[in-house]
Amino acid sequence: MTKVKEIGEQGLLERLQRFCPSDVIGDDAAVLVTEAGQSLVVTTDMLVDGVHFSDATTSPEDAGWRAAAANLSDLAAMGATPLGITVALGLPGDLSVSWVESLYQGMTQCLQQYHTPIVGGDVVRSPITSLSITAFGQVHPNRIIRRSAAQVGDAIVVTGVHGASHAGLKLLLDPQIGKDLSTAQKTALIKAHQRPQPRLDVLSHLPLIPIAGMDSSDGLADAVLQICRASGVGAVIRSSQIPLPTAFDHWLTPEQALNYALYGGEDFELVLCLSPDAATTLVKQLGQGATIIGTITSDTRVLLHHQNTKIPDQVLSLSQGFQHFSQ
Repeated sequence: MTKVKEIGEQGLLERLQRFCPSDVIGDDAAVLVTEAGQSLVVTTDMLVDGVHFSDATTSPEDAGWRAAAANLSDLAAMGATPLGITVALGLPGDLSVSWVESLYQGMTQCLQQYHTPIVGGDVVRSPITSLSITAFGQVHPNRIIRRSAAQVGDAIVVTGVHGASHAGLKLLLDPQIGKDLSTAQKTALIKAHQRPQPRLDVLSHLPLIPIAGMDSSDGLADAVLQICRASGVGAVIRSSQIPLPTAFDHWLTPEQALNYALYGGEDFELVLCLSPDAATTLVKQLGQGATIIGTITSDTRVLLHHQNTKIPDQVLSLSQGFQHFSQ
């Protein structure tokens, strides 16, 4: 099996260039022409072996797909349609070339759905496999989605179910915990983790009004908290309205299911804040798990309200979810 160190940087780049349009690559930077009246949107995301993916749970193809999907999701969260991505790799010399090519195949499989090319990148030697993607998109200035645009009285919409990706990861790490699930249910949850879908399809349904939002890659609770902090507002989330996979019904306790949804992360759905009437219309158009889960308030706290009135409202905070470098 050919090793990366055996063909070197240039040899590897030559192989990877086959995944890129020939008329774009070759210079020090890619020139992307945007339409008049469009804003260029750029986002960068890094994934590290042992933190974001591992051979135990993710094939190189799936790692590539997930990396591409994460960046496309960031563009969707800004209201932007993708133009292209660049890819920076940090690779151990003993890593097989076929692993790297499979990684690119996974990225390409995801990107092709959205007509998005790989337009360049960089390769360096590293003791740990890492992958950094910069994605470029465009959006009309009046259609940009910002975290800071939430208004008191806005409805909070999620575009789909939450907790599925975390459940899929749990099943991959310990298949025995899913013994009460059907094969179809396990497959669906694992696919949610390995092959998430960025919600670029939502953009065409958004009304021509100011919308606040972001994606739920770091968990549903994190998304609502980040929006509220940027907007200087608070929120009430109704726990009973959070859409969950049906597989959770007889598998997890209500507490576990809610924890997966709030803090599991990597569901890559959009969390949007807009007027109640517009939110109701949007939910009807999207279907498939889209729902209104709460309301933006003037209180700067984010409260989780339970249907059982005997359970007091819970104040949510960023410290409850995953944070890099935390203990």
